[in-house]
Parts: sequence; structure tokens; C-alpha cells
Amino acid sequence: MAPSLDRRAAFGLAGAAGAMVALGAASPALAKKTANDPVASDASGARKQVAKDYKEQTKKAKGTWNSYITIADTDGTLKAAVDDKSDVVVEAYSVNKIAVAAAVLDKVDRGQLALDTRVDVTKDIVIPDGDGIFRLDGAYPSSVTLGHVLANLLTVSDDTAVRLCGSVCPAKELNEILKGKGFVHTQVEPVANPNRFFLGKTTPKETHEMLRQLAAGTLLSETSCAVILKLLRAPVAFTDGIRRTMSSDERARVATKAGWFDDGRNEAGIMFDKDGKPVLTYSIFAHGQEHADDFGSTHPAVEARAVIGRKAFTAISKLGAPTLRMTAPLNTYRPSNGG
Repeated sequence: MAPSLDRRAAFGLAGAAGAMVALGAASPALAKKTANDPVASDASGARKQVAKDYKEQTKKAKGTWNSYITIADTDGTLKAAVDDKSDVVVEAYSVNKIAVAAAVLDKVDRGQLALDTRVDVTKDIVIPDGDGIFRLDGAYPSSVTLGHVLANLLTVSDDTAVRLCGSVCPAKELNEILKGKGFVHTQVEPVANPNRFFLGKTTPKETHEMLRQLAAGTLLSETSCAVILKLLRAPVAFTDGIRRTMSSDERARVATKAGWFDDGRNEAGIMFDKDGKPVLTYSIFAHGQEHADDFGSTHPAVEARAVIGRKAFTAISKLGAPTLRMTAPLNTYRPSNGG
């Protein structure tokens, strides 16, 4: 169902609609890994292949695209495979939840907050619709830890979690933290209540830079960078787009955050090699496609990202590991049957 004006107003006090795991069936035309998928022998070849696939899929999906995709050489240098109007300021939607989490964890790094800091979940702070868990449990008033809030924010893209982050890091402070780190366009949009905000804007290149610094362990402390990357790689994080046609082990090698609202469909993240080294970093923003009321896996821009993601992952599968300082430990997915 298309978002109503009332829903938009509610998100204005919480942040715009984000990405949660959806159960839409994949299109029969969706590309799956086959023996014919190109595997590049070097980073240059991989960049050419990714550029080709991006051009084909975005042309097919139509609409407006603003993207920045890089692939690392073995010395760790990132070079662009795709630079599609990457300096244009765009609506970030829930992709900016990465920035919100970074600002909160910056305060953790400075000792002003801790992951076990408790925040109150009251009836008036819970978003009655939209994405997430808090609106479903009905267990409020209650309190949860900040770590629990961030886990919900970055995996199921919980909208109430945005408000809970705002309760400990108001909009003005959040924007100042981001500006201090050099992100002058990646900003939330304040509203009358200083603890609430729209999720605001960014540029593809700034979001890419934030991801690059996360992977390098320099955006925050290495511990806090690892917290964000672990959550973005979780199996319960978004799987409709870039990660759709990947195995569970392959998905664990992709940290991703999607966001959507109105006719916008965005996704940004990192693909790691088997040693946990970041190889491909993507920041993809799209709007203006048909079927704006389809928030599932069959939206043209989401289908395009699924093909781009599968082919890009295959293309980089044989590249040498970049010589970067930080490695993100990769855990094999193991389901549980309770007990």
C-alpha cells in the first residue's frame, strides 16, 4: 500500500520508512548465479563488468539513478566502477540510519553513552505503522538497552528505533557530529521536537565514504565500526535487493542497508572477500521508476539491484585480498531449532 500523508507525517517524527526483510517472490527473469556469469581475473576487469551490468539494469528499470560503486585494487586503493552523478544531494531515507547509528556510537566512544544504557519505550514514542519490531510487541511502557535499539535500527530498519536514538542524540547534535566527521550533506532534517527528525539527505559519494571509513575502522573506534558492520551483515538484514540471490554464506559477506519511501529505492553497503577484506563498496540511490506503491522485491529498482548484486559478487569472487588494516570477521550462518 502506498504511504499516506498521515503516515508521512508520522515518519517526520521518527524518520522515513526503511528496509525490512520482505517475502516477495523473485521474478522469473531475475538473474541467478550460473557457470556463465563472468568472473574477473583482476580489479580492472571486475570494474568493467560491474559498469556494464549497472548500465544494462538501470536502463531496463528506468527512472533516475545516482550511484557510486568502487572496487579495491590489491594495494587497497578504491577505484570507481560506476560514478553516476554521485555528488548530487538525494533523499537518503533509511540508508541514513547508518549515519544515525554512527552518531550514537560516537557518543559511546566518547564515554557519554554505553551499549547497555537503557532507554524508555513509551506509548507515545512507538510508531503505530511502518517497519520494525517495537510496534508489534505491545509491551510498553518498557525499557531496552541502546544496543538493542541499534540492532533493530540496522537490521529490520525499525522506525521507532529512530526516535529512541533521537532521545539520546538530538537532531542538532547528530548533525554536528556528522559535520565534524566531514559529512556536510549527510544530515537529518530537524522538526519541532528536537529529539525527532526526518532521516534527511546525503550524496552517493558521502555515503560511500562513510562505508569506506567503517571498513577501514576509522569512522569510529574499531569496536564501534565492527558493531555496525556486524549488524549490516546479519542474516535478518535486508535481502530483497543486492543479497537476494545469494547463499547464506555469500550473504554473510555483504553488509547492506536499504531504504525506501515515496518513489525512492536506495541501498548501500560493502562486499567482502572470504578473508573479511572489503573489496566492493556500493552506494545506489534510485527514484522515479514505475510502481511507486510496490515496496516489495518486485519493484523495478529493487529487481535491478538484485541482478547487479549477484553479478558483482560473482565478478569479484577471484580477486586478491586488498592489503587493508582492518578485517571484518565473517561468521558462518547457523540456524537454531530452539532448545
